[in-house]
Amino acid sequence: MRDFVIMTDSCCDMTARMAHELGLVVLPLSLHMGDQEYRNLLDGSEIGFDTFYSRIRSGELATTSAVSVGAFEEKMREILSQDKDILCINFSSALSTTYQSAVIAAEDLRGEFPQARILVVDSLCASLGQGLLLYLCAKEKERGRTLEEVHTFAETTKGNVCHWFTVDDLNHLKRGGRISGATAFFGTMLSIKPVMHVDDGGHLVPVSKARGRKSSLLELVDHMEKTAIDPASQTVFISHGDCEGDARFVADEIRRRFGTQQIYINYVGPVIGNHSGPGTLALFFLGRER
Repeated sequence: MRDFVIMTDSCCDMTARMAHELGLVVLPLSLHMGDQEYRNLLDGSEIGFDTFYSRIRSGELATTSAVSVGAFEEKMREILSQDKDILCINFSSALSTTYQSAVIAAEDLRGEFPQARILVVDSLCASLGQGLLLYLCAKEKERGRTLEEVHTFAETTKGNVCHWFTVDDLNHLKRGGRISGATAFFGTMLSIKPVMHVDDGGHLVPVSKARGRKSSLLELVDHMEKTAIDPASQTVFISHGDCEGDARFVADEIRRRFGTQQIYINYVGPVIGNHSGPGTLALFFLGRER
């Protein structure tokens, strides 16, 4: 049986160490800021997380770019040339064209490598929601599951990866067209914090509004309490836009309520952070429904 590699993109927002330990191949999206282009590498080696958020807070604007077809083809060809197959799990197609790039690259290479299997999954996930799906798939691979079995697991599990998040600065959502200018203005004046999630189609959807930061953080945990499957034994991921203290507050609340032991915290990377802004706090877990 041929071995296979799990490939993804940097919007998974895992730590570089975790991705390495899980054996993942990660292709970076890009960030254009000032007169420079930076690859969104998981270790932050081209633009550090602290540096990125500091520049965003100072008012700098940035644009982002998906992984190109050519980048996927180059890395896929390298792996296929080693007689390995590929399971490629990507950032939600509702938020980026990265998935489409992977699909095109895979189709182009099937003629060149007719014996190879290249399976591409639209995760319908973002940030450490995508990371959580990859973590679970990598664990299935470690248990000896085949390419097809892990692919089936990914497709059947992705709809149960719950994404709940809030933001501290509404102006970033306004800039991205998620809310109106009036909503951002009055929400900021009244200290209203939106609570949002990623729906079954992989879109960002506002769900409710909380008065004040602490209330919005607790509401994330409230949603976990309503839908989580066996929360005490889960692995839970939390990502943050340069607000680690708030991430630890949410982690402590999860431990207090559910007794959850495995909780991983990391930054929201620059590509997603450019749209959500500093102060973003996101919680990811497995639930009965999104």
